[in-house]
Amino acid sequence: MTTSAKKFDLCVIGAGPGGYVAAIRAAQLGLKVGIVEANHLGGICLNWGCIPTKALLKSAEVHHLLHNLDAYGFSAENVKFDFAKIIERSRGVSKKLSGGIGGLMKKNKIEVIDGFAKFLDSKKISVSKDGKEVAQVEASYFIVATGARARVIPGMEPDGENIWTYREAMTPKALPKSLLVVGSGAIGSEFASFYKNMGSEVTLVEMAENILPVEDEEISKLARKSFEKQGIKIHTSAALKSLKVGKGEVTASVEIAGKIEAIKAEKVIMAVGIVANVENLGLEKTKVKLSKTGIETNGYLETSDANIFAIGDVAGAPWLAHKASHEGTIAAEKIASKMGKYDAKKVHPIKVENIPGCTYSMPQIASVGLTEKKAIAAGKKIKVGRFPYMANGKAIAAGETEGLIKVIFDEKTGELLGAHLIGAEVTEMIQGYVIAKQAELTEEDLMHTIFAHPTMSEMMHEAVLDAYGKVIHF
Repeated sequence: MTTSAKKFDLCVIGAGPGGYVAAIRAAQLGLKVGIVEANHLGGICLNWGCIPTKALLKSAEVHHLLHNLDAYGFSAENVKFDFAKIIERSRGVSKKLSGGIGGLMKKNKIEVIDGFAKFLDSKKISVSKDGKEVAQVEASYFIVATGARARVIPGMEPDGENIWTYREAMTPKALPKSLLVVGSGAIGSEFASFYKNMGSEVTLVEMAENILPVEDEEISKLARKSFEKQGIKIHTSAALKSLKVGKGEVTASVEIAGKIEAIKAEKVIMAVGIVANVENLGLEKTKVKLSKTGIETNGYLETSDANIFAIGDVAGAPWLAHKASHEGTIAAEKIASKMGKYDAKKVHPIKVENIPGCTYSMPQIASVGLTEKKAIAAGKKIKVGRFPYMANGKAIAAGETEGLIKVIFDEKTGELLGAHLIGAEVTEMIQGYVIAKQAELTEEDLMHTIFAHPTMSEMMHEAVLDAYGKVIHF
């Protein structure tokens, strides 16, 4: 490369939900910003994750409703769907939003550089495209926001045709008659829910004792009960040993209760976690240190190299888009404060315990903070409150009586330690508890809050009342 290097105050590597937010916030604070992206603006979340899966799940929700119209006083015959159009709609949503990110880059005068970035040293990178260097970039600071990719089990690698990752699962050529989903975290559970509601026979295999293993055990068991009621076959404490691709089907050897069982399915989705994208970044030419899950950072997303920050999936768990976006804001503000363009006292560290998690299956699951088991393990004396959907007027009116709101408080201080929800719209309701945790509200603050009636969010209030023996409607 013979041309002189591009110079920025900040260069962000990766334009996913962490990277593009960091770039915009830094630009708002007066920094000259560049952003390097090798694929599509918006990253995995917008193009191959959070957004397109929600479009697919909405179609599954509509399909489910159309087959249960009689409960609402309607009747319909020969309800059909065009699976190709469902997939096309999902891709269209992603394309529209990705274009919107491009507009935001222009609006904030952020230079987008197309290509792969590799560090030459702590203040300089080389950007290449198709194996050729297209630019060199010098910056006072860099933010690594390269995300993560699907974890692959050796010997059971996805082939794009019979064994899928989330990418192939979002763009199938046709609806499979049968499907095996390996892994029951948010990704696996959402795909199991989507395909079952669209008509596939679905089997879900999980190595842990419960599905959705990071959730509160009570919620996980309710989710399993609901999934099995819908017809999803579930095997927990089950270890996948091998996959054999045959004509028109895949045979999985799974160890269940000490015995090897053969499970056959037309397609297999591997949803066994993700791996941070730290390779080929030239990090060895910097002072950045790696952990088992990605790049080591502190609460302000600073790495062991003073000029380099890391955010999002590449910086470790929890692997959530909203965590990445918030980290992007923190990193941008911290950098701006170092450059004298923002008040350092206003920069706050990330609080992992206040990050909500959401699974958009049918039913939805959402949580924040400690589970009951973890609270007890931490030596806390707790008060637990519960309120079921079947006792809420709005839920009954909507025909959504399956679900539970569960809250956990510190008995001594009244601090909200955790909230765990399953049921319709809980991914929207969880934010109320997140605000309560962030603001360090007590049980009295929540009990004194007036919730509108009739709403499903009233259950949030009733669950708090229940923890203190004051529940009204159950």
